[in-house]
Amino acid sequence: MTAVATALAVLAICSIGYCALVLVASWRYRQVPRVALPAAWPRVSVLKPLAGVDEGLEDNLASFFAQAYPAFEILCAVGGANDPAVAVVERVRRAFPEVSSHLLVVGEPPYPSPKVHSIARLEAIATGDLLVISDSDVRVPPTLLHSLAAELSAPGVGLSTCASRVVPGRSVWARVEALGLNTEFVGGVLVARLIEGMRFALGPIMAVRREVVRQIGGLDVLGAYHADDFRLGQLVAAAGWQVCLSAAIVEHRIDAPGVRESLRHRLRWARSTRCSRPWGYVGQVFTYPVPVALLLWAVRPAWWPLAVAALVVRAAAAWATAGSVLHDPLTRRWWPLLPLQDVVSAACWIGGFFGRDMTWRGHRYRFLADGRVERIAAAMSE
Repeated sequence: MTAVATALAVLAICSIGYCALVLVASWRYRQVPRVALPAAWPRVSVLKPLAGVDEGLEDNLASFFAQAYPAFEILCAVGGANDPAVAVVERVRRAFPEVSSHLLVVGEPPYPSPKVHSIARLEAIATGDLLVISDSDVRVPPTLLHSLAAELSAPGVGLSTCASRVVPGRSVWARVEALGLNTEFVGGVLVARLIEGMRFALGPIMAVRREVVRQIGGLDVLGAYHADDFRLGQLVAAAGWQVCLSAAIVEHRIDAPGVRESLRHRLRWARSTRCSRPWGYVGQVFTYPVPVALLLWAVRPAWWPLAVAALVVRAAAAWATAGSVLHDPLTRRWWPLLPLQDVVSAACWIGGFFGRDMTWRGHRYRFLADGRVERIAAAMSE
């Protein structure tokens, strides 16, 4: 029991150190100076891969059509003409007739990722010098394209990507998951940026120079990866370009109706992360101060000051990300759910060490050791 208590104490101390890094990283992010405006605004092509109708899809799409940017186009892609997203896209296009837009039916992909197939086919018809790749569940401010174009005008910057403020549906489990993304996940992004710089991208928004896409071999090179955003950032950084964490914050809308759906989603991304960066995944053990503190308190009650210190520093780190960086009202309102989120997150991290299979959009996939996936078989439901 003494050895267990000692190990937990070491983990608690390391977790306190990690939370201190989150505080520093959050402060450093907020100190980034505004970039100079470009002499001329380049044309932007927004690439929107779609599959089905996510919650709020019409409003999400409309936020891109409503951009106050001088020269842009919206390019949407679906796998088949009978996809229910088609009707939503057409409604939004009719509401914004002045915006150049196009809807493309791309068919089945030749590799595991339908999303990459969609954005690669859209890139082939795009007319912009800058490509903005965005998921369907993202809602953005009207100044987003101005921010991204200005950041990409800086010398050497090849890709700009946005942190997102997660807005959940009405279920408790969607709120719990959103709390984790707005505190734990964003904290990890900011610490990585502080320690080694941005060498990855974040899926909700990725803005990249078209010349950079051609330099890395085109978007099709991402087709075998589930974490295509992570891989794109890797390739851009490896090609000698800087990856920028944008000053713009976007909204990421999620809806997990029940605990099963939420846990399935978390486990899928845990396994993806483990295969994409295995040592970084092991290092996540230091990012769970709440469950470590609770275990330490149970095993060695006399060491309660250390446990309390871990809880307090975790609360401060959570506020630094959700409050100061994301300006997230959810975390302020649902603060009591944060310990539950941290315990669930730690359990999913442990579960991520086991298994390599996942179900995604009606098909079964298996993660390979290098982060790629292979399709196993069709499934009846996700």
